[in-house]
Amino acid sequence: MAEILDFNRAPEPLWREALGRKLREAREERGDRLVDVAERAGISVQYLSEIERGRKEPSSEMIAAVTGALGIDLADLLIGIAGQVRHFHTSRPIGRPSGPVLMAVA
Repeated sequence: MAEILDFNRAPEPLWREALGRKLREAREERGDRLVDVAERAGISVQYLSEIERGRKEPSSEMIAAVTGALGIDLADLLIGIAGQVRHFHTSRPIGRPSGPVLMAVA
């Protein structure tokens, strides 16, 4: 199967970055500090900060702990992340390609 890649397009957002943005938004909407949420979730402040900045890929257990500490539903979080990804796909400029790259995938 051959795939055409356009290197002029912006890269897809990483899951951990979209997750971190939504968790930070939820925390800030509640007016909570990192230390408050980390304490309730049973994780370190540093780890929560790295999750929010998209530096760490948390396990499902960690995500459950943080969403529980924020009082948000996992389904709502996932819908919010999906909305961010959808917005990325509909709003990003697709530059004029300098030429497609054909890549064979085995």
